Amino acid sequence: MLKFVRAHSPVRMAIQISHAGRKASSRPPWEGGSQLHPHEPGGWKTLAPSPVPHSDGEDPPLALDAEGLRKVRDDFVATAQRAVRLGFDGIEIHGAHGYLLHQFLSPLANERTDAYGGSLEHRMRFPLEVFDAVRAVVPEDIPVWMRISATDWVPGGWDIEGTVALSRVLKERGCAAIHVTTGGVSPAQAIKLGPGYQVPYAQRVKAEVGLPTIAVGLITEPEQAESILAAEEADAVSLARAMLYDPRWPWHAAAKLGAHVFGPKQYWRSQPRQYKDLFEGSRFGQR
Repeated sequence: MLKFVRAHSPVRMAIQISHAGRKASSRPPWEGGSQLHPHEPGGWKTLAPSPVPHSDGEDPPLALDAEGLRKVRDDFVATAQRAVRLGFDGIEIHGAHGYLLHQFLSPLANERTDAYGGSLEHRMRFPLEVFDAVRAVVPEDIPVWMRISATDWVPGGWDIEGTVALSRVLKERGCAAIHVTTGGVSPAQAIKLGPGYQVPYAQRVKAEVGLPTIAVGLITEPEQAESILAAEEADAVSLARAMLYDPRWPWHAAAKLGAHVFGPKQYWRSQPRQYKDLFEGSRFGQR
């Protein structure tokens, strides 16, 4: 996932770490995305805060006990340590899209009655423990941030007020930014789609919490991304599907907006005639 910003960012290569929880053991999206039951080839018993399946008819997950919670925390820590050894200079913890940490946050998936369920403070406990554990083993000069679904789009689910509250606590714990997305925890979600439809949530977190925010959601055009940054609605824009469709999106965006990009020398002669100085340092730029 590429973070498109106007200025040069100190984070050149970041990695996202996650645990799918009850949404694991599933077929790829292009094969329907349905659950693979434990008895099917390639399937396994999934884990979650509570034995509540994602969709009706699915195999219920196992509720994590104290030992399971410790193992998940340790797995996040081990993944972060591997990322540091491999040279990544930014780590994003995925607490959105119905994955395990989001499941703990949302009352739709978390029906626990212990210290990890019930009140907002209790539902935030495990995601915060994971963040603290990761932050503790990552060098101080490597930023760690979290991706959060700002709303479940379901009445009685996780909402923007909870997102703001969680973001404030994360800020106190040294979180570098909040990547603001929405949905994913329930098939009952009623998403109101439109260009940049999730940006207002990023804008609210930025305004009320004071952390840098990353915006995402039907942001497809360079001018659209630039306007979000220029209006200070967010500090960065994240692209996924637009990049899959157009892997050279950053180059094309830079060309349209009059900016420059780094490109391997083998690509220098590919720049169109009207963008003769697109590539930084290109000796073909003045031809």
